[in-house]
Amino acid sequence: MLAVKSIADIIRERTSVKNGYVDKEVSLELVLSLLKDAVWAPTHGVREPWRFIFISRDRKDDFIEVILQCHEKDKHEIIRNKFVNVPAFLVVIMNVDPRQKVWEEDFAATSCMLQNLQLLAWEQEIGMVWKTPIHIHDPKFRQSLEVAPGEKVVGVLNIGYFDKEIIARKIRKRTDPSEKLVSF
Repeated sequence: MLAVKSIADIIRERTSVKNGYVDKEVSLELVLSLLKDAVWAPTHGVREPWRFIFISRDRKDDFIEVILQCHEKDKHEIIRNKFVNVPAFLVVIMNVDPRQKVWEEDFAATSCMLQNLQLLAWEQEIGMVWKTPIHIHDPKFRQSLEVAPGEKVVGVLNIGYFDKEIIARKIRKRTDPSEKLVSF
């Protein structure tokens, strides 16, 4: 009999995987299959304000070069080392609406979709970390990825299978909600 984890178990177990990736390819087909479920997040007016750019292992070096052009040369080696062992990347882009309410709704919807994606990936034993590094705002980065005016790079997800022993040693804590809850 297969053990089935509850949604609560997956929510509690999932953690950001920043390192410890193993050398196993993450395919476009796999990411697309996860996205097909992740996009069922709540989205105001069913606007679905997101789009994606997938970077595979084959294009990783080119992507790292795009990142490096946004940083000073003396930092290149440090920055390259942050990304060289990541099997795949997903850049998440959302439409930017000038109306604050719509912008906030679209950002919330995109964030919910990203959480869905991370939980679905975790269920498949794939780790992710949602990064918002400074280079996502750099015009060179945006131009290289063809991010148009009126779009926001919400983040870059590092994606990969990972060494479960490294992640098992990670200590995770949360404050009990009763400490932050009041009644009106």
